Amino acid sequence: LDLRHLGRSRIEERLPQIRELAMSFAGVDPVEEPVPIRPGAHYSMGGIMTDVDCATGVRGLFAAGECACLSVHGANRLGGNSLLETVVFGRRAGRAAAEFALSTKLPDFPDSALVEAACTVAGIMNREDGTPEAAVRNELKRTMSVHCGIFRDRERLEKGLEKIRSLKQSYKDVCLNDRGDIYNYELASILELKFMLDVAETMVLGALRREESRGSHYRTDFPRRNDADWLKHTVIEKKDDGLRVSYRDVVITRFKPGERKY
Repeated sequence: LDLRHLGRSRIEERLPQIRELAMSFAGVDPVEEPVPIRPGAHYSMGGIMTDVDCATGVRGLFAAGECACLSVHGANRLGGNSLLETVVFGRRAGRAAAEFALSTKLPDFPDSALVEAACTVAGIMNREDGTPEAAVRNELKRTMSVHCGIFRDRERLEKGLEKIRSLKQSYKDVCLNDRGDIYNYELASILELKFMLDVAETMVLGALRREESRGSHYRTDFPRRNDADWLKHTVIEKKDDGLRVSYRDVVITRFKPGERKY
């Protein structure tokens, strides 16, 4: 993005925040040189499967917004639909969660849960050496950009899935430098990375199995939408032996899927 023709005074007057962001995050002053542009994640479609009251398969857990899948968007989000989801299903989730809380007695909290969590954190904190968290995270970013980006095909997705599973093995040796007990952001990043790897594996596996193009999912080796075989939800569950893929029918009500024009 080249803004140099605007000149320093106009950029400083009209676009001061843009300039500050470019300098802070890209190390580029738009007064002097063009700003690099790259794709970025804007909105998550799909997520935790819920019912119309945002209840999940885990009793007492409700989900709404980008983390949930209520089939509001289909395979692509229309402008303004995220506001719809926030207003409508955020409210429904709040009401349903409140009703559940008022009508349910909490079970006894299992002591084993704290022990298991403490062991996980202690294992990371006490590890003397290993792989830096940033190295695994950066490689995950590169893998998803190259192998599960805007345009996808079987070969790239298979290589990406192999790479992510290799990174999950590398994660077992991740270590940290900050061993403090207060505001340890490095520890938080390591714990977050584990879930990022799980989500990445889920995304790539689902994309690999879906042999068509639909909405924001574009397969160069299967460029057409295929309602006969793929008008269905991809459901991925985590089991002891790995991820299990199944499918669920799409509920068609008032509006029928239109035929895609080329």
